[in-house]
Amino acid sequence: MAGPSFDNMEGKIWYNGEMVDWTEAQVHVLTHGLHYGSSVFEGARAYSGEIFKLREHNERLIRSGQILGFDIPYTVEELDDACNLCIETNGFENAYVRPVAWRGSEMMGVSAQTNRINVAIATWEWPAYFEPELLEKGIKLEMAKWKRPSPETIPCEAKAAGLYMICTLSKHAAEANGCQDALMLDYRGQLAECTGANIFLIQDGVIHTPTPDCFLDGITRRTIIDLAARRQMKVVERPMFPEDLGKSQEMFIVGTAAEVTPIGSVDEHQFIPGEITRVLREDYINLVNGRELAVAAE
Repeated sequence: MAGPSFDNMEGKIWYNGEMVDWTEAQVHVLTHGLHYGSSVFEGARAYSGEIFKLREHNERLIRSGQILGFDIPYTVEELDDACNLCIETNGFENAYVRPVAWRGSEMMGVSAQTNRINVAIATWEWPAYFEPELLEKGIKLEMAKWKRPSPETIPCEAKAAGLYMICTLSKHAAEANGCQDALMLDYRGQLAECTGANIFLIQDGVIHTPTPDCFLDGITRRTIIDLAARRQMKVVERPMFPEDLGKSQEMFIVGTAAEVTPIGSVDEHQFIPGEITRVLREDYINLVNGRELAVAAE
């Protein structure tokens, strides 16, 4: 997204328990998280000053740290309070919220048993991720060169910084080819996810989504499955393959940043954003903004 450099913005960042000036929130060049990827993070979003599913995001942050072998030195409640303090202090209504935890610079090497676990929370104003015309016709995807690895080779249940390296490579390649994102297969050649969002495909009125057994089961993904159930829409979680693209009439991606974004094409496969995508996007927008949903939960 275009805008000011993120290392030189105005405002406050919560850093190891204190609110500090934005430009003072620094780490050392020998930080372990920079060299060896021992960092976990979250991405939450505030709507009208309220952070959507904040507790779930901070629970996952702590769980991600534990998967990487470190304990974040704050409780979920303390992290919730810190996130809300950041929103209040910076005076934001609609904003992105980025908690991050990492091993510090006390030891340099693969082993870093005694390194301090640092935690910071930054917030910044966040408008719509895609332009309205793209949301109308759907964004363009291309198939990524890189694949999601086997769960025997990565801690796939953690939202860990190192796991996003191939996502950056894939998204940069897609943007260079005039697309907005890339669709990634997994190590078996099955459909997995986009570079920062989960995927759904609609086949003859039924919603299908890949089983998240080697990639993150997103909080927004689970929210959409719940919203579909409210509408008595059938959702099938199953192994999905590239040939499923040709069998689908609609496709959309979901995530904290993407919300619910329709897909117009994946390489040669064309999709038309339809009623199911429209309804679920509308329900999601109503939910995150605290508006009453059109249908009640069964």
